[in-house]
Amino acid sequence: MNLKPVASDRLPELLRLMPKAELHIHIEGSLEPELIFALAKRNGVALPYANVEALRSAYAFTNLQSFLDIYYAGASVLLTEQDFYDMARAYFLKAAADHVVHAELFFDPQTHTARGVGMETVVKGLHRACVDAQELGISAALIMCFLRHLSEEEAFETLEQALPYRDLIIGVGLDSGEVGNPPEKFARVFARCRELGLHLVAHAGEEGPPEYIWTALDLLKVERIDHGVQAAKDSALMQRLAKDRVALTVCPLSNLKLCVFPDLAQHNLRQLLDAGLAATVNSDDPAYFGGYMNDNFTQTFAATGMDAQHAYTLARNSFEAGFTSEAEKRSQIEGLDACFESFR
Repeated sequence: MNLKPVASDRLPELLRLMPKAELHIHIEGSLEPELIFALAKRNGVALPYANVEALRSAYAFTNLQSFLDIYYAGASVLLTEQDFYDMARAYFLKAAADHVVHAELFFDPQTHTARGVGMETVVKGLHRACVDAQELGISAALIMCFLRHLSEEEAFETLEQALPYRDLIIGVGLDSGEVGNPPEKFARVFARCRELGLHLVAHAGEEGPPEYIWTALDLLKVERIDHGVQAAKDSALMQRLAKDRVALTVCPLSNLKLCVFPDLAQHNLRQLLDAGLAATVNSDDPAYFGGYMNDNFTQTFAATGMDAQHAYTLARNSFEAGFTSEAEKRSQIEGLDACFESFR
């Protein structure tokens, strides 16, 4: 779409109002401190924090692992199907306010099954919230992630537990601590998921090297790379990603909070876009990283000087990269075009 320039003072409004898809949201990472304490009270779970303020003040992360320690502690309050529904419903209300019209939710069943919470409880609660999100104008689906700091054998066990709910899950992913847990560790389980017809994605190139992205593409045969910002260190990889239109689900405020970039002005999202990569903007773990979708867009654009053309490209990339039908993609892009037309 050939865009007329949008005045800089109107750009934040455009960023907020334009329809968008979120393809990299860990639903457990949307669990706000207030809801953590409410669920803890409901379920009789003791927390190692005195109050909401004490928990929030602990969100001073130096790297991925320092975040994960608190992330797993927060998830301990999730025990019932209603807990999982309430968590996802709270996210969808925020997503709708940010004009997200399609969301693909990551969830970490191993975080819960290890605590004795059954797969059925997790999946059914989240799925019910996805169905009800349609009332908010959001289409939604679930992507089950394997925790890469655990073994591939445990990933296979998780896959077996999920098979009765295969029709409620559209794909699998790979998350948790990246460094020291290369993608090849999960080659066999990803091959099995491919045989089952599941979509495949993986975190790679957040803190890990470009080699992890190559391996995720060539060995795991993933369709999208989650994060992927370290690709900029490898020109051949950049060319490959651009040529094959492999989407990167970039999470700017997450990258800032986890010290992947020292400040947003130095984030390489604009570099990735200008090199022709199918980058998208996402919130990752918004309750912990200080912002949902519109926060990520407005703060990153303010820091990097990107313009309306970049905004359109990012939103369109998010729709094209979604695991939806061609008809759904066309409808989503038509809505995007109409929004931008109104800003001419």
